[in-house]
Amino acid sequence: MKATDISNPDYFHKVVDCQWACPAHTPVPEYIRLIAAGRYTDAYMINWHSNVFPGILGRTCDRPCEPACRRGRVEEQPVAICRLKRVAADYKEDISTRLPPVPRKKNGKHVALVGGGPASLTVARDLLPLGYEVTLFEKDRKSGGAMRTQIPRFRLPEEVLEEELNYILDMGVNCRFGEEITSMRELLEENFDAVFVGTGAPLGKTLDLPGYQESRENVHTGIEWLAGVAFGHITSIGRKVIVLGGGNTAMDCCRTAKRLGGEEVTVAVRSGFDEMKASPWEIEDAQAEDIPILNFHVPKRYIHENGRLVAMEFEKVRREFDANGKRLLVPTGDAPVIIRCDDVLCAIGQENSFPWVERDLGIDFDQWDLPVLDKRTFQSSNPKVFFGGDAALGPDNIITAVAHGHEAAVSIDLFCSEADVQQRPPPETLLQSQKMGIHQWSYDNDISIELRHAVPHADKSRTLKDLNIEVELGFDQRLAYEETMRCLNCDVQTVFSDNLCIECDACVDICPTDCITFTRNAEEATLRQQLIAPATNTDQDLYVSGELKTHRVMVKSEDLCLHCGLCAERCPTSAWDMRKFLLNTAKAGSPCQKP
Repeated sequence: MKATDISNPDYFHKVVDCQWACPAHTPVPEYIRLIAAGRYTDAYMINWHSNVFPGILGRTCDRPCEPACRRGRVEEQPVAICRLKRVAADYKEDISTRLPPVPRKKNGKHVALVGGGPASLTVARDLLPLGYEVTLFEKDRKSGGAMRTQIPRFRLPEEVLEEELNYILDMGVNCRFGEEITSMRELLEENFDAVFVGTGAPLGKTLDLPGYQESRENVHTGIEWLAGVAFGHITSIGRKVIVLGGGNTAMDCCRTAKRLGGEEVTVAVRSGFDEMKASPWEIEDAQAEDIPILNFHVPKRYIHENGRLVAMEFEKVRREFDANGKRLLVPTGDAPVIIRCDDVLCAIGQENSFPWVERDLGIDFDQWDLPVLDKRTFQSSNPKVFFGGDAALGPDNIITAVAHGHEAAVSIDLFCSEADVQQRPPPETLLQSQKMGIHQWSYDNDISIELRHAVPHADKSRTLKDLNIEVELGFDQRLAYEETMRCLNCDVQTVFSDNLCIECDACVDICPTDCITFTRNAEEATLRQQLIAPATNTDQDLYVSGELKTHRVMVKSEDLCLHCGLCAERCPTSAWDMRKFLLNTAKAGSPCQKP
């Protein structure tokens, strides 16, 4: 293998598994260390720069970072990364003086944003400091998109939502609330320099089964019903409720129904429990509120009497696989299951909807009615129109919408500057030694052996009576500190200087995970097998040195390294150094990479 090029920003970025897994690439270990130091405002601003909505996401994020966390490789539970983000938001000081200034003199470019959700607001936040005029069109009377309409207040308090939305709106967005765009042609005729579409996936699916027409008054689309609750249009529901679906929307529906008068709320899922799309913690919270989840129940018909819904019929199935490994749901032969109900909430998926985009404007759509986009730039086939969030690639989550917004803002800025949108600016990176003395480092490498700390919850005897009482109480400062101590500091990298190495093997002897081997070079597949601890996880790279004096090479398995620093402490020649790697993704206005 060739010697590893650690100047490639992706190399060490990939080693920081949590940051690599985050769609917005938030520098997770950096803000966790700041929380440990009690620097909550600094930690918040690092998050705000990357993910825009730290207080919101600290309560609602789908947490792609946590399954990637290295702590989960040495024990069952990863660091509570998401809830530590909330700690930064809960304990921060006033950040108004730390927000980027917006110039009074504009740059002459005007951008339209359609939809007031996380993707559009991210574009606004990135473009306003550059002098752009930004006009936001939102059909609802308030901004927030799915963050407002699909997440109940017992998970996301309104004051948290409003605070973080207003940080952006108060930067000078021209808000046209209550104004729905019904024609892209008419919008383009207003001569905006660019248009960004962040309308989400606004159509919920309804299950049209026998008996639907007679029962439709009491069969509701999940996301529309949640929006009605959010805006106060819906304040009650029947005593017996069935929720169809196994995703996060279904969990929000069943928990909301319980608070609006549903005494018997049941979730029915076609798949197995292990196949549910809802986040495990969302399922746990629903079960903690005594909501039964019935799996392998396929809905067959609505049962009605005198033109009113009274029950649903389900067929029990089991999971089998055909010769090609395709999953099949096969009837068990058991008698149909009849569940009495007054209302049914369908949370079985969402769809995009673009009837307002005329098909002769040069904006191409694929077979799923999604816009044909460059997935790097989010530019459509009409170069003036960009998409992001669920409107771009289908239903996903808030943090992905934020990531789309950042990339689209870069593209819009390049496009409006008549530059090549493919010429993306590079990320900002820093690789800095943490050495303070012979065996002293500027970070704490005394890692806690404690298990993951549970987030305290309010008593359900209170929370189930009020839709607006937040269930999770968040970490206090003591628990937050203890949880930060579980972080393995994966961004503090082991950097090897082969010209200083005397091949004493002291680092090999002291390494607690056997991740370092001095061996003859070979092709990667062979090299992975001849290490002291074979490196079988090919998703993580090998760190390979140049040839040493004995014609061997140093090979370190990045998959096994715990960043403990013992190799650097033990090395007599300082061939090993611990260097903090910090990567911030490029935002609109960053200098482009020179050809």
